[in-house]
Amino acid sequence: MTAKQNASALLCALLFVGELSLAGSLSSQGMRGTIRKETFGKAAGGEQVDLYTLSNKKGMEVALTNFGATAVTLKVPDRAGKLADVVLGFDTLEGYEHGTAYFGATVGRYGNRIGGGKFSIDGKTYALPKNNGDNTLHGGITGFNKKAWKAREIASKDGESLEMSYLSADGEEGFPGNLSVKVVFTLPTDGNELKIDYTATTDKDTVLNLTNHSYFNLAGEGNGDILDHVLTLHAKQFTPVDKTLIPTGELRDVAGTPLDFTRATAIGKRINESYEQLAFGKGYDHNWVLASDSRKGLALAAEVYDPKSGRTLEVLTTEPGVQFYSGNFLDGPKGKGNKPYGRRAAFCLETQHFPDSPNHPNFPSTLLKPNSVFRSQTVFRFSAK
Repeated sequence: MTAKQNASALLCALLFVGELSLAGSLSSQGMRGTIRKETFGKAAGGEQVDLYTLSNKKGMEVALTNFGATAVTLKVPDRAGKLADVVLGFDTLEGYEHGTAYFGATVGRYGNRIGGGKFSIDGKTYALPKNNGDNTLHGGITGFNKKAWKAREIASKDGESLEMSYLSADGEEGFPGNLSVKVVFTLPTDGNELKIDYTATTDKDTVLNLTNHSYFNLAGEGNGDILDHVLTLHAKQFTPVDKTLIPTGELRDVAGTPLDFTRATAIGKRINESYEQLAFGKGYDHNWVLASDSRKGLALAAEVYDPKSGRTLEVLTTEPGVQFYSGNFLDGPKGKGNKPYGRRAAFCLETQHFPDSPNHPNFPSTLLKPNSVFRSQTVFRFSAK
């Protein structure tokens, strides 16, 4: 064997040992550092599903499952230092497999709605399954939230990081291109925040809109409604919708409407006012146009304060929009601890591109092309006072 062959064999051996070491760190005995791993069950397709728990010095804790790249629990302290889980979810895998509310999930390929279940790229029309009336919602009938992702711990200078990856095949749910997606969840060592970094590549022109669909109640999940939570949205415009919740294409000023949260306002203060947009959504279920320029990096999109617990959530993102949803269609599914989640028991702040963007050339583009890399970051930052 030549010296070059010896070197090559040694390199392969080292890589193999590295892979074994990584596999060992993801074994049933747990992961490195403070990430704990436990079995969460087997998906209907036979895939192994696990639960990974990250914690930090501040006492914050987040549990993630590779089924749907989903945030299952998120525990943060209140003004007295008492921890509570502030996201809705289920105790078992079965809840996520059969649930329809997208609790905590990574949704895609296209988060939010695509009107008429179709869009075109370069004159070619793609038909999608319709799972929301005449529209496609959150990627179709079997979106990313119903898939088993691959999980692995990755090195991070900031804290504990868990990477979820999924390969969406060309034609899956009608979308073109083999799409490779990675979502990295990071819990910093010294800060009470959850960072979510998205990257994706494709081998064919496609559309993409990824977001996290966590439902928050800062008083604690299952602990009443969120109408007293005080919201600020850093947006002077929103995208009005028709009665099927598809954007009309207009960018409308929030000034003078019940959708004006440019100043801190209780969510419930105007939610029942007589206003056509509120009637269409049975409350708030709209996309706000953020004032930030994503090219300039991470920017503050929203703040929510719960007077009871003292908890505050800040949402920062590189995305151009945020869908604020006030839980209008929650109808009492039994969640963690068998608690019923009633109407408006939580809110969502889904950082994203706009709904139905592929059918609105005036909206920021969601087109992803080969040889390009989609990148996006969102941070959920918590504090208490």
